Amino acid sequence: MHGYRNWRIAFAASLLVAAPLGVTAANAQDMMQLTVAVPNPSAINNFPLFVAMGEGYFAEEGLELTVEALNGSAAVLQVMASGQAQIGNPGPGPLLSARARGEDVVFIYNQYPKSIFGLMVPEESEAQGPADLDGTTVGVGTADGAEVAFTRGILQDAGLKEGENYEFLTVGDGGTAAAAFLGEEVDAYAAAVSDAAIIESRGIPLREITPEEYLSFFGNGWAVTGQFIEENPEAVEGFGRALVKATRFGLDPANREKVLEHTTAGNPQEGEDTEFANALLDAVMERIQPVDDSNGYGYQPPEHWEAWHQSQLDTGGLAEPLENLEEAYNNDFVEAWNAQ
Repeated sequence: MHGYRNWRIAFAASLLVAAPLGVTAANAQDMMQLTVAVPNPSAINNFPLFVAMGEGYFAEEGLELTVEALNGSAAVLQVMASGQAQIGNPGPGPLLSARARGEDVVFIYNQYPKSIFGLMVPEESEAQGPADLDGTTVGVGTADGAEVAFTRGILQDAGLKEGENYEFLTVGDGGTAAAAFLGEEVDAYAAAVSDAAIIESRGIPLREITPEEYLSFFGNGWAVTGQFIEENPEAVEGFGRALVKATRFGLDPANREKVLEHTTAGNPQEGEDTEFANALLDAVMERIQPVDDSNGYGYQPPEHWEAWHQSQLDTGGLAEPLENLEEAYNNDFVEAWNAQ
């Protein structure tokens, strides 16, 4: 446990962004300092963030970032609520729950228009669909992460009720989830893209049983508080513009080597296995590309928020409907981000 903690501290410290070439000490002092909280230590999962840092796109916008890797969306929202981070990368389910608690947190950028989670079983499992998980234990990375809300909705639609038909077991991410499969502690796992890649690299072939309609549930994105938007609209615009620029750079096959260079700088452990890193990058890139790109990167379809909201109500993630769902997300900056 201590090794993991020390690695996390080193990871966070390694992301303190130095002034890029051409930025003098004097004007570096004028940069706006922002702390960004992410729900796991994967740099490839957030490759646009690390590309924007490495290519100097944030610096061009007058922003200097410190990235902190935490454990799940709930932890991200907690540090945002306490003012320890100005920008976070939570899932939509936990964000809606936070708003129900009175926290004024707002999704501003839809980074994963396609679901980053999938309900996975070992290839040899007899389960062919969610209904077949009756009487099983389903592994999750964190007890209150975005994958829990996602999976609870799938299983409820299949007629299964938590505590009666199945149990969630928090087994951690990636390698520890693989160990849970090997130890037969879990029968299925709510896997993020990176988790599935790690588990399969450990010699455990997986098969996805996620219903097709759930694959359209968008994943984690970027969020700030309503107060931050009101007080720092230029920073919000600059942050998103840098991300869009980095996304376009990253999706260009000619820049692939450079993308992996930037993500490896963010998480050296992740970049050690180049075969795994490339496989994970392929999966992430597929989910970052919108199905309909007519509105540009970062756009949040209102009907997708309505689907998440209804799912949270149906599964008990929300006790009652939010009075103003539209206040949970903001598309005001999308046009400016993509006009480059």
